[in-house]
Amino acid sequence: MANITFGMIKPDAVKKNYSGKIIDMILSAGFKINGMKLIQLTKEQAKQFYLVHKDRPFYMELVEYITSGPVIALALEKDNAVQDYRILLGATDPLEAADGTIRKLFGESKAVNAIHGSDSDENAKIEISFMFSNLELVS
Repeated sequence: MANITFGMIKPDAVKKNYSGKIIDMILSAGFKINGMKLIQLTKEQAKQFYLVHKDRPFYMELVEYITSGPVIALALEKDNAVQDYRILLGATDPLEAADGTIRKLFGESKAVNAIHGSDSDENAKIEISFMFSNLELVS
């Protein structure tokens, strides 16, 4: 049975024109793109999106980073979507990511790591709903 996950190509990867290569890797891994849009998050939207991290020391740094440029939000579908997508992404720290993963190929650091992926089925639904019902496209 197919299920869904959420992905977001982060500002660093968008700025460096890695988006096409990343999307190609996602499609080659068997994911279907059900939704995709280029958006510029405001600080308030970013704070809401990352609310789960509000008590962590890196919260404001994360908000600043994710609002530093446009991102590409992706609603993805595949059997075992969340787990398979996280394997494709690689470890949060590109230095620890497996060869051939998105973060190994395109990430710079643990904080600037090219891409986001949902960590659970529940969060995938929340993140997709947030990004595809509340935010306007970059014009």
